Amino acid sequence: MSGVLLAEQVLNGVQLGMMLFLMAAGLTLVFGVMGLINLAHGSLFMVGAFAAAAVAAATGSFLLALAASLAAAAAAGALVEILVLRRLYDRDHLDQVLATFALILVFSEGTRWLFGSFPLYLSIPTYLSGPVTLPLGIQYSTYRLTLIGVGLAIAFGLFQLIRRTRFGIQIRAGENDREMIAALGVDISRLYTLVFALGAALAGLAGALIGAIQSVQVGMGEPVLILAFVVIVIGGIGSIKGALVGAILVGLTDTLGGLLLPALLSHVMDASAAATTGSALASMLIYVLMAAVLIVRPTGLFGARP
Repeated sequence: MSGVLLAEQVLNGVQLGMMLFLMAAGLTLVFGVMGLINLAHGSLFMVGAFAAAAVAAATGSFLLALAASLAAAAAAGALVEILVLRRLYDRDHLDQVLATFALILVFSEGTRWLFGSFPLYLSIPTYLSGPVTLPLGIQYSTYRLTLIGVGLAIAFGLFQLIRRTRFGIQIRAGENDREMIAALGVDISRLYTLVFALGAALAGLAGALIGAIQSVQVGMGEPVLILAFVVIVIGGIGSIKGALVGAILVGLTDTLGGLLLPALLSHVMDASAAATTGSALASMLIYVLMAAVLIVRPTGLFGARP
């Protein structure tokens, strides 16, 4: 196996990790601050992708499409929080799971009614198409490299938001003692709506960015949601740093597992069986990683100890 191929797959793993981070960051904020299990987070990913595809088709502008994904997902998230989820904060997690699962069905059927059942396609803009030459002569997709840069920039922005702004102080305080900050005069309902809208916007942006390298279709958010939950379990609930580290670990494990396991198994079985078995085992690796982390750190890598 060549070093160039391995380097390309490492970059693919980091790129996948950055997109998972955008999903997991909003999910871990919502759970950490609001104590809400939101199964409909993947639907907001889908909303962002469809909004971007529709605006790109109407205007031809990729940047407008990204702005539309942020706005549509944030608006959808705020409406869902105000109309539905606000009534669930004092209910147990089973009620939250059932209600947000119902929202998945509502979003899926509503999207199918608006856009139809056929996939939409969001094209990569010409200024981001083609490869770029990296050190050691590695040819890598300009768009995928841009996704890594966007993910890192948003991670830096979130760290600054949480650590250095009044809103971030309220978020951190809400994670620790929501009753106390409410008693101090913070409008807890407004804080919850803003946190949920922020998480939804990040999910919508991830949907738009991924939509340019795969089809935009109904139900596209559910597989990503499962990986996002794995990420926050590995990283620790409520931790942005944990979401970033966990996302990169999951991205690298998923990508490199699919590359290395078939190659390793080919030494002990024929190529066809090695490819089939290796692919099956690779899909299990992220869950093995999650189990290993939980054995050592039951609260995740950066989760607060009870």
